[in-house]
Order: sequence, then structure tokens, then C-alpha cells
Amino acid sequence: MRPDVAAFDAFAPLYDLLMPATDRTALRKGLFCADREVDRCVEVGGGSGRAAREVGAAVVDPAGGMLRRARRRGLETVRGTAETLPLADDSVDAVLVVDALHHFADHDAALAEAARVLAPGGVVVVREFDRSTRRGQLLAAGERLIGFDSRFLTAAELETAVAAAGLDARPVEYGFGMTVAGVKEKE
Repeated sequence: MRPDVAAFDAFAPLYDLLMPATDRTALRKGLFCADREVDRCVEVGGGSGRAAREVGAAVVDPAGGMLRRARRRGLETVRGTAETLPLADDSVDAVLVVDALHHFADHDAALAEAARVLAPGGVVVVREFDRSTRRGQLLAAGERLIGFDSRFLTAAELETAVAAAGLDARPVEYGFGMTVAGVKEKE
């Protein structure tokens, strides 16, 4: 188990008390980029489901403690990692990654998996922290201090990574909290 996963498993009971609220507006802007109706949505690395509950998504996460919290909220949960999603090809309309990409072992593999499970016209919405901002630099330093193996991207790097996954990258929001959507081309 990656150190980040073990930490979140242990931290699960306090997570929602200490984390800021999800930016619902940024998520909805990202979901609006889809070229299809969004009925089936999953949050990858969704932890306790704080973002998933805002948009009615299921949660995929490797930390059992976090999944228990999400289930208590009435959310559908699946244990799995972002790099090997336990979902069928073209099976969802939207994939959310909220404040989690920096914890994934392989960003490129995670984004490729998100693209694989998207139905044509579906959207991946990545909400992350831009390491090029002053607050982003402080957050990255803080996570290193507590032992996380986090790897933050800049806005340009995130757009490039989304495009490299075969998605049409659409920047939604820039700043410390950035949002990039990636739409899968319709066949």
C-alpha cells in the first residue's frame, strides 16, 4: 500500500472535519463541457465522497476507511486505484478527480484509465492545485513534510497530460485551485 493511501485510511475519521468544502461551481462548469448527458458519474480518488455527493457520483478509492465514510453518506463505492480502474470501457459519462491527482502514483496512467472508461462525448474533470502559485508551493512543501509522495502539476502541465490521454483539454479555471476538463471525442 502506498504511504499516501495508508495515511488516508488512518485519517478517514477526521478528513471531512479538516478539509475545505468542494467547489461545486468549478465541478459543474467542468461537467458542462461534456458533449453528452451526464447520468453516470464516478469520482476517482474520491475518498469520503465530499465531492461525489455534490454531483451524485459513485466513489472509487483504494483506502477502505475513506470508502466506509462514503458509504455512510449513501454513496455507491468501489475499491480500486486510479491507474487500474475496476470499470468497463465506455461505461461512464463523467470522471471527477478532485484534489487527488497529486496523490496518484502515475498521472498519465490514471488519465488514460479515465479516458478508457468514458463513453464518447463524456468528460474528465480534474480539480487540482497549481504548484506554480505561491499557495501551491506551500502546499507541496507541507505535504512533503508530513511524508506524502505528492506530485503537483502546473496548469500547463495538467492541460498537456489531459491532451496526452487522448482528450480534448478545455481549461475551466486557473489559479491556486485549477480545473481542467477533457472531453472524449464522439465516434
